[in-house]
Amino acid sequence: MRDFDSPRLIADIGGTFARFALETSPGEFEHIALLRCAEHGDFHAAVRAYMDRLPRIRIAHAAIAIANPVEGDQVRMTNYHWQFSIEEARQRLGLDTLVVVNDFTALAMALPRLRGSEIRQIGGGEARPHSVIGLLGSGSGLGVSGLIPAGEGWISLGSEGGHTNFAPRDEREIALLRFAWAEYEHVSFERLLSGPGLELMYRAMADYLQRPAEALTAPEITARALEAADPVSEETLELFCTLLGTAAANLAVTLGALGGIYIGGGIVPRLGEYFDRSRFRERFEDKGRFSQYVAAIPTYVITAEHATFKGASAILEAQLRSLQNAGGASAIVSQIRRARDTLSPAEQRVADHVLAHSRKVLNDPIAEIARAASVSQPTVIRFCRSLGCEGLSDFKLRLASGLTGTVPVSHTQVTLDDSMVELGEKVLGNTASAILQVRSQLNRDMIDRSIELLLNASRIEFFAIGHYGVVAQDAQFKFLRLGVACNAYTEPRLQLLAAQTLKPGDVAVLISSSGKLPELIAVADTARERGAHVVAITASQSPLAKKADAALIVDHVEDVATHMPMISRILHLLAIDMLAVGVAMRRDPVGQALRGTQPELDESDDAHPSARRAAPGISLASPLAKLTAHSR
Repeated sequence: MRDFDSPRLIADIGGTFARFALETSPGEFEHIALLRCAEHGDFHAAVRAYMDRLPRIRIAHAAIAIANPVEGDQVRMTNYHWQFSIEEARQRLGLDTLVVVNDFTALAMALPRLRGSEIRQIGGGEARPHSVIGLLGSGSGLGVSGLIPAGEGWISLGSEGGHTNFAPRDEREIALLRFAWAEYEHVSFERLLSGPGLELMYRAMADYLQRPAEALTAPEITARALEAADPVSEETLELFCTLLGTAAANLAVTLGALGGIYIGGGIVPRLGEYFDRSRFRERFEDKGRFSQYVAAIPTYVITAEHATFKGASAILEAQLRSLQNAGGASAIVSQIRRARDTLSPAEQRVADHVLAHSRKVLNDPIAEIARAASVSQPTVIRFCRSLGCEGLSDFKLRLASGLTGTVPVSHTQVTLDDSMVELGEKVLGNTASAILQVRSQLNRDMIDRSIELLLNASRIEFFAIGHYGVVAQDAQFKFLRLGVACNAYTEPRLQLLAAQTLKPGDVAVLISSSGKLPELIAVADTARERGAHVVAITASQSPLAKKADAALIVDHVEDVATHMPMISRILHLLAIDMLAVGVAMRRDPVGQALRGTQPELDESDDAHPSARRAAPGISLASPLAKLTAHSR
């Protein structure tokens, strides 16, 4: 890890306490403080209270692990009343970077950084290097996560695995389930393997042992059990450890976690040797036909004092490294740099202002941006739309996301030393990364416009050259299956001839990675002269995109002079899938066509007659169809 340019603020926010630390160098945490959430009005007040205690130093970067799902900019805690905007908090705290992640995601990302002295193995087994790792943590709930090796790094799984159904194994556990059913319709592992779960199990065990139940809290139950001062508490804690073995074994076989299962949270690490002697490992290995499989998997208790801090720090470091590799820019800022030379002089002034003052632009109104760039307000809007944004608000949202994002997705270079498995992981990971980046740049208006043009087309012609010919042929196949009259042209000599036969009401779909091929530009010009509409699947700011009535932007550059295009061709195929699914859904909103049945259409339907035919080739059960339909 590189040296720090300034100390970093790291925090772990729960529903009761907020823990803070200042990471002064990699893995070194100072000024550790524990603040009670109830003593502070909101998230910002708690962070500011901690920062006010620190010496007068510049803090540029911060990572917050919070006991809550984190999706997008708005964070609303489920177990406390705090809610805040990540970008607004960053600005109010005067930070350059603020990363907010789920606390269990942070704990998972800490695992590769833990030293041998910070974990304790329970039972046998040996971790297989570079393999999936599982994570469980009991506290106020039951956290479940995992780590998947990806190139030189790891991908953390966002999981709600604690809500899987509890399945009893013996009479005692059946009695526990029946007791829990009296209070809850759905009994998950989290209902039992948590602080509130300990209290529920205590009442259930008192009923099972036919003893009176006292009003005890989870810490009191644990203390009594460890002191052997109460038979009901002892039975409860012993059952807790046993059931955790069941949950851990389930996670191990679900993930194929040959890298080991780690136990964290606020309960188990405090049990010490009691947990080592418990039936946890015995139950973990009691997996029927898969007993030998799980017996080879090691299990560990996390004893590190600052594990969540380490994980949050790792995520922050990855984010900063990603921004540094991109020149400190977000994806859309990189897009501005690539497109700058193709913009008009006035739009270039807006681009220069954004590149120089990215964070200031997030807060400035359009009038201030226009004044600072010495352009008119409509020019600012044209600049935003030239990047595929719907307007200034959409542009700011994408810019803010890039500047304050959470776990980055990156490209990993394939090397000659890679095994075949590693090579496959990198190829798939790089493709997934490119797909996510294109998804973040989707323009709803352009997708709607493209689908509308295709729906009303008398005839559709697909044009592509070279390696992208298969995309045109795939499009022809999909739309013919929809009952739409169409052709695919991949031979340059035929393309211009085909374009000269187009008429008003026809649509030419041009597919090009660069958008600069003279042959396809000539097709676009001819199509427009003939009164036909042009839909382009191509790069932003390309000549082809500027000639199109609607353009689906796919910005992924591959050097086709030295390599066959791989990822970019997949992205273009996905763009065709979006159009095909969109056309099928618009023609048959109830989804009958997607199930391959003949839709009942009113005789007044004004769509093209071909729209009355069924679409047997696309199934709503298809994961890709679901994904692309959801993206709309």
